[in-house]
Amino acid sequence: MTDPTIAGAQQGHWASTFAANPDMYGTDPSVPAVAAAASFTEAGAHQLLELGAGQGRDTLFFARQGFEIVALDYVEDALDAIAAKATAAGTGDTVGVALHDVREPLPFADGAFDANYSHMLFCMALTTAQLEQLAAELHRVLRPGGLVVYTVRHTGDAHYGTGTPRGDDMYERGGFIVHFFDDRLVQRLATGFDLLDVTEFTEGDLPRRLWRVTMRKPGHGQVTT
Repeated sequence: MTDPTIAGAQQGHWASTFAANPDMYGTDPSVPAVAAAASFTEAGAHQLLELGAGQGRDTLFFARQGFEIVALDYVEDALDAIAAKATAAGTGDTVGVALHDVREPLPFADGAFDANYSHMLFCMALTTAQLEQLAAELHRVLRPGGLVVYTVRHTGDAHYGTGTPRGDDMYERGGFIVHFFDDRLVQRLATGFDLLDVTEFTEGDLPRRLWRVTMRKPGHGQVTT
């Protein structure tokens, strides 16, 4: 398990960073969010769950595309900001927010969602065991045929192996801990899912090297429209 002191420090670090840098990633949607929206639309998904919503640039994009979305994060001020932005944009009725730490079971009923999206949540300070628990929880809260799209930095990234090692392929730089993925971990988290696609892309000035992973819960005909 992640040291509770480290986990608490990461939560505080994200909170202070968000507070000091409103819209630190900009207001345009991320590239993987645009790709995910196309996949969700093709699959007939309507109700989405976003993990690690941050400052909401992807949340608001999904809402503008006509999805109903619940944005989950463990920084309360960030969620308040998302709710305010959604109201200002006229999408307050289709955007919900939930304060939650994904190290704990998800606070939703079985089969509550058509799809799940997260941008770099999986590569935060989460151990492999915690990631496996999270993947199992996503399997539970998705309807049959539901999609999971997540992005992670991988072991080909320039920062892999640098900074302070935290175990389990996690390294800390600048106060942030990153869990770098390899192929085996992607396969491990796909247990119980159909692994549909792994697409490499880059982001940022380094640039960061990431994978966009798409998985599907087996089953058909249950995704709502």
